[in-house]
Amino acid sequence: MQKPGQSVRSSHRCLAIYTIRTAAVGRDNRTRLGHRDLSQRVPALAQAAAMPLLEETTLPQEHPPTVPVVIIGNGPSGICLSYLLSGHKPYLDTATVHPNPILYRKLQESKELSITEQDLEYLSEGLEGRSRNPVAVLFDTLLHPNADFGYEFPPVLQWMRDKQQHVPHLVLGRATPGGAWPAMEGSMLTISLGIWMELPGVNYRDLTNGKRRDVTSDRATPEEISSYYRNYVKLKGLQNNFVDNTYVTSVQKLCRGQEGEGLENRHTDQGDEGVGDGGNQGFEGNGVDKGGGGTLWEVRGYQQVQSDTHVPFSLFAENIVLATGASDSPGHLGAEGEDLPFVFRSISDLGLAISRRKLDMNSDPVLIVGAGLSAADAVLCACGSNIRVLHVFRKSVDNPDLIFKQLPKTLYPEYHKVYNMMSSQTYTNVAPSSASDRPLPVYTSFPEHGVVSFQSDMTCLLQGNDSLKAFKISMALVLIGTNPNLFFLKGNGQYLGQDPTKPISCTQNPIDVHPYTYECANEPGLFAMGPLVGDNFVRFLKGGALGIASCLLKRLKKKEKLISNGGNNFI
Repeated sequence: MQKPGQSVRSSHRCLAIYTIRTAAVGRDNRTRLGHRDLSQRVPALAQAAAMPLLEETTLPQEHPPTVPVVIIGNGPSGICLSYLLSGHKPYLDTATVHPNPILYRKLQESKELSITEQDLEYLSEGLEGRSRNPVAVLFDTLLHPNADFGYEFPPVLQWMRDKQQHVPHLVLGRATPGGAWPAMEGSMLTISLGIWMELPGVNYRDLTNGKRRDVTSDRATPEEISSYYRNYVKLKGLQNNFVDNTYVTSVQKLCRGQEGEGLENRHTDQGDEGVGDGGNQGFEGNGVDKGGGGTLWEVRGYQQVQSDTHVPFSLFAENIVLATGASDSPGHLGAEGEDLPFVFRSISDLGLAISRRKLDMNSDPVLIVGAGLSAADAVLCACGSNIRVLHVFRKSVDNPDLIFKQLPKTLYPEYHKVYNMMSSQTYTNVAPSSASDRPLPVYTSFPEHGVVSFQSDMTCLLQGNDSLKAFKISMALVLIGTNPNLFFLKGNGQYLGQDPTKPISCTQNPIDVHPYTYECANEPGLFAMGPLVGDNFVRFLKGGALGIASCLLKRLKKKEKLISNGGNNFI
């Protein structure tokens, strides 16, 4: 176990130690981390997770800094939380009226207080929406009243900045701010409307010149969304909170005694005391802890400062927020031969093969596995280039859980085109007779089928309800969803799930959190938000930022750990 303050060094190449020097300034310990302003693009997320862990070898003269909050992940979740922790507070805009009369009456009762200071459970009571998390539904209806009914009412919030309410924090991200969005390519449109992708305080259309493609769509391209998030951080002056090109390799809980006794050199298991809550004693009132001793989290990793240089770092945090999203680990079928070189898990691989002219209308068909939007995008990409497609999925075409059944036809015509093909161009309807050598059409679907195996001769074997079918293919795309990779946590974070016997899954087994604070039920001082708690749409993950900010502001205010200069000197 690494001792507190111990530094790290990679065994794969000689790296400079990431020196973190501290100096007492008033009551705060302030720190500067070097190598911030980088323009280097980082490897793919899957490659990042496979990078070597750091060895514990040297003892520095000084302890790493202690940061009140470290946010792991710089996508829209982390960006929104950074905005709220930077002193930006939402108040009821008294010039507006919320269409929900009960909620509007509640808002008026304490209109002099910011929403973060109010009782979120009381405000959320009785609200319904497309998220399982009540604060997500609350924040969404405050920002986009009655959006699910097709209305575009203005927000009922106005934002004011109170520098006295700034919570010092760092946002650690593997690339530039935006999470997975900067790595996305192509002209596909987002599933959500552009305005639903926006973050508080900056109108999406203002940054995209208010352009609308047509009457049916205000949806955006990944490039537009990536640009919006990047510019948002600059416009809101959040840059000093962000450390880019940073890979977290270990998050461990350390135990410390009462104030002034120093940090004890031992790692704690789950269920030990949480940060500042005197153990698993819960909350008083609106998420305010009971005070007392607690724990610290040690965060270790490295920053990529050049394509082949990794600079290690280590710091302590009183609170950790998991905002890593869900795109780290593509889902696997568990089929034989799934690791063969013609089996891919990204639509970009299909686009690359088309652009390099490795596929054309005379090629063997492309096998696409999955019934979600990524698979539909791949179908559109291939069929748009006259490349034959075999589309395999386990659900029946009448299954009510298919995502296409939840999308209005006027807003998503391309996805309904795919769904119509899935329904009408099944193998049983279009397969040639045994007496004919006529090939399959450009698109053929295989509902209620699975992949049994892939063979080295580029043959795939499909299993239906009553038969096996073999086809020669040119490549396979397995697009059956992604899972978070929490390798830096004990046991991959599995003990945090609603079912701790199963791996964390954004859809099947999200992290179990307090419904109004987003603090992990099994780990005080550790918070989670976004897809990790089941909020896969940007419009709802912002609720996690509200819940966490509300909890931390109340907690740190009680401990007098808010600062008045509105700035971070940790970086």
